[in-house]
Amino acid sequence: MEHHNISGLDDRQITQFINDGYVRIDSAFSAEDAARVRTLLWQQIDADPDDPATWTAPVVRLGIQTDTAIVATANTPKLHAAYDTLVGDGRWIAPAAVGTFPVRFPVPDDPGDTGWHVDMSFGTEDPDFLNWRVNVKSDHRALLMLFLYSDVSELDAPTRIRVGSHHIIARQLLPHGEGGMTLRNLAADGFASSATCPEVLATGPAGTVYLCHPFLVHAAQSHKGQTPKVMAQPALLPTGSFDPTLPPSPVQRAIRQASGLKMD
Repeated sequence: MEHHNISGLDDRQITQFINDGYVRIDSAFSAEDAARVRTLLWQQIDADPDDPATWTAPVVRLGIQTDTAIVATANTPKLHAAYDTLVGDGRWIAPAAVGTFPVRFPVPDDPGDTGWHVDMSFGTEDPDFLNWRVNVKSDHRALLMLFLYSDVSELDAPTRIRVGSHHIIARQLLPHGEGGMTLRNLAADGFASSATCPEVLATGPAGTVYLCHPFLVHAAQSHKGQTPKVMAQPALLPTGSFDPTLPPSPVQRAIRQASGLKMD
């Protein structure tokens, strides 16, 4: 594909995305841009990033952000080219907002949100989030994305990823067709179906982005480091449902591979 050179995504990375369910994009945006975003976010938090005495909760959640400096970090040339490569040129909507933002603090309390899960894609108007749904065509979600706005080491509550778990979820969704499954049904076994998958941690310096398959099983964890962790987990939205007249994207190829369907 002509986009590989622009995006830096080579065939090895595309194969990794199909097989493992994610690819790490280094320097997706600059450390300076990340610092600018942190400054904007800290203005919304009743705490001081440099004063641990003010860190009273394990996690503070900030909603969708539309500030131009924040939105720009999701629309860099490197990321746009990567979206083209993984989702298909013209098949995704440029992010007009970024969020949500879990800001995690190294305090001993249980954050209460560290369970394994898959992000749901539609039916989100239902007030009971356990009724939110996802289907095998991943309608209404092109990618799960993890944006690191602070340096994240293994101690800084990196997101846990179950490598290859998107294949297992695709196979679970396949018999349920367009209607898909609710989070309540999909999580009935506590995502035990993916428990044997290898686990990796979404670490990296500020400016790192993990582009993940929508079906990837992942989880938060408690913060054991020294400084607050700032990240965002926006969805990349598709322009529409999968178009059978177009070549299958790596997102689709992963689903087809998992389902035992032909790859092209």
